[in-house]
Amino acid sequence: MDLTGKIALVTGSGQGIGRDTALELAKHGANIVVADMNLEAAEKVRREVEVLGRKAIACQVNVADKEDVTKMMDATLEAFGDLDILVNNAGITRDAMMHKMTEEHFDQVIQVHMKGTFLCMQAAALHMRKKEKGKIINISSISGKIGNMGQVNYAGAKAGIVAMTKVAARESARYQINVNAIQPGFIDSEMTRAMPEEIRQSRIHEIPLQRAGQPKDIANAVIFLASEYSNYITGTVIEVAGGRSM
Repeated sequence: MDLTGKIALVTGSGQGIGRDTALELAKHGANIVVADMNLEAAEKVRREVEVLGRKAIACQVNVADKEDVTKMMDATLEAFGDLDILVNNAGITRDAMMHKMTEEHFDQVIQVHMKGTFLCMQAAALHMRKKEKGKIINISSISGKIGNMGQVNYAGAKAGIVAMTKVAARESARYQINVNAIQPGFIDSEMTRAMPEEIRQSRIHEIPLQRAGQPKDIANAVIFLASEYSNYITGTVIEVAGGRSM
């Protein structure tokens, strides 16, 4: 899955799944735009990419802000002259049971996940249509399929990303742009490691493969969808959840 010379933009890539995805894309030959709200974290990942022998830039971006997204796209094209791969990974959680969730926390999650995905897809597609090529990969969540308690905002947004992916795939197919989504399951991360151990173990017990996923498991799926091996795949959702929702 050779991505040599490809330009990949990964949002929310200062840590976690986004960081592993950016590094894995670089290992397969791509040059990287590391985009994150936290510029210091983005710069750190940029340096990690450069150690791998690839070119990289770091961008501070709020994906829910159109002006920020436009600046990010302009910086990408100024630095590299092209964009081949977009990974919409940026996200936040504001968990609470539905009767306790504030309107502010509901809106924040919808803005980052749904509006952010829309704005980044829109900006990327406007460029990709001219070139008649491109791969867009949206990170949804298994929560958007099965619904997790305390995540009416997050699960709703992640389900919405699946629908947006299918619409974008239909609209972009004539321009040879592939648009697909990935639904991660229970992934080993700072957030999940902060759970009480009994709850963490009960979640793992629900997984047929009997382990939490690793960020690299998601990154591997991104590599496939970003490569020529997926050229005849669009509008699909790949679950990377260890069989949890079978």
